Amino acid sequence: MTWTLSAFADEISPDLDVQVETLGRAGIKHLELRGAWGKNVLALSDAEIDTVKATLGRQEIKVSAIGSPIGKIKITDEFDQHLAAFERALHLARIFNAPFIRIFSFFMPHGEDPERYREQVLERLHAIVRRAEGSDITLLHENEKEIYGDSPQRCLDLLTQINSPVLRAAWDPANFVQCGVRPYADGYAALRPFIKYIHVKDAVRATGEVVPAGQGDGEWLATLRALQDSGFDGFFSLEPHLQQAGPFAGFSGPALFGVAAEAFKSLLREQHIAWC
Repeated sequence: MTWTLSAFADEISPDLDVQVETLGRAGIKHLELRGAWGKNVLALSDAEIDTVKATLGRQEIKVSAIGSPIGKIKITDEFDQHLAAFERALHLARIFNAPFIRIFSFFMPHGEDPERYREQVLERLHAIVRRAEGSDITLLHENEKEIYGDSPQRCLDLLTQINSPVLRAAWDPANFVQCGVRPYADGYAALRPFIKYIHVKDAVRATGEVVPAGQGDGEWLATLRALQDSGFDGFFSLEPHLQQAGPFAGFSGPALFGVAAEAFKSLLREQHIAWC
């Protein structure tokens, strides 16, 4: 079995050339396109997108997913303009032949019961999913903290209620840890049928600090063994967040990105798993 690595390369540097050079040194041939030159992917102009496409093509780097911010607004925010932005994400996925777009399920008002907003979340996600149907692009719901789907139970609720092959899960154990969840013990079995993509980072439960994979409470070894046993063949996208972790992006720099990449490769070697 050979697993495919990808990465949020904007964690390396805002400079696209530095991003691809660092990926090349790490032997990583895919990236999850979230941003370049300090701009979110959806804010890049057509000319900038052409430059990204040409640069990646020269280095033979493919796009595993559009790391969009869709769904990363408050549930109480206006939605129509955000839905229009999703059309841009779909357009970019087609341009880059990316099989996936990462999405979220909306930030909840602080201190309020997320269940109060369940129907509104489902209505908005249905609208997003309908626009992706027939496109050969799969939407990946990430379990970001403080959104509706930040627990295994609510992730499962969304995935089963939407009930579309267009919507699947991006498994992020660090985010679960930061929500007080034991990722493997509390969520893996229920969500495994929906997991198509993995975000590689870890976190310490007591402090919420983000650390390299295998150095926190993300239950990485148990998860890797289970994924291997189940024949998982999706992407593993490095998202280290080792220097800075914000609500819309993180940053690690080239050196810390290398630390995170090597930590995950070490876990794979321990399990005798090849990667490319």
